[in-house]
Amino acid sequence: MSITYGLKDKVVLVTGGSRGIGFEIAKYCVREGAKVVINGRKQEGLDAAAAELKAGENLLTVSAHIAKEEDVNSLFDAVMKKFGRVDVLINNVGMNLPGPSLDETDPALWQKIIDSNLTGTFLVSRKAAAIMKAQKSGKIVSISSIAGRKASPGMGIYGIAKAGIEMMTKVLASELALFGVQVNAVAPAMVRTDFSKPFWSNSDIHEYVVKGIPMGRIAEPLDVVHPALFLASEGSAFITGQTIVVDGGTTAV
Repeated sequence: MSITYGLKDKVVLVTGGSRGIGFEIAKYCVREGAKVVINGRKQEGLDAAAAELKAGENLLTVSAHIAKEEDVNSLFDAVMKKFGRVDVLINNVGMNLPGPSLDETDPALWQKIIDSNLTGTFLVSRKAAAIMKAQKSGKIVSISSIAGRKASPGMGIYGIAKAGIEMMTKVLASELALFGVQVNAVAPAMVRTDFSKPFWSNSDIHEYVVKGIPMGRIAEPLDVVHPALFLASEGSAFITGQTIVVDGGTTAV
């Protein structure tokens, strides 16, 4: 069965769109006929993604570090120059560096993870919000994680950042609602991407994680793509400030 989200000719910006969940979202948007912008830090990764997406003039790639305000400004300048608007922002950039317990963590590690996950999401959302307010329409969807709801070994700072993203989602939703802008998030459990490969590729860790998932498997990228694009579609017209948990029932037990 084919699922569609009415994104034809919509301008969709996907941060971290050259791989993983972000790339799968971009691929689905291209399939729907959207005008897609993918952002990443490494141009070679963006070039490889563009070659696979084969979207021609409907695709723009922009190298930018979203935790740097000047890079974010340049990213949106490029988007507006080419497409003139932003209909959907998918905040997908995320990173984690497993480290010691929080009380033993080097502040430099804290700052790196917070900047990449939380500060970057703030800077990009802030810029998109200004454009969407002027348009009187727009959708912002952030990829969170159940790590933001449940403390896990090696995921402390990452979880704190993701919890911050969920609160940011609520705050932005309440502030932007009267401007026709909706802000929501998707919080998956472990997803089979390169980001989490050190965990799911280890048979002992994989088995331990799956035991805690009622549906008996970890998530695939498409399990996250569809909720994210539902929130980007007109089907979610009266939904804002919410986080859809995509975890196979993990947090239900």
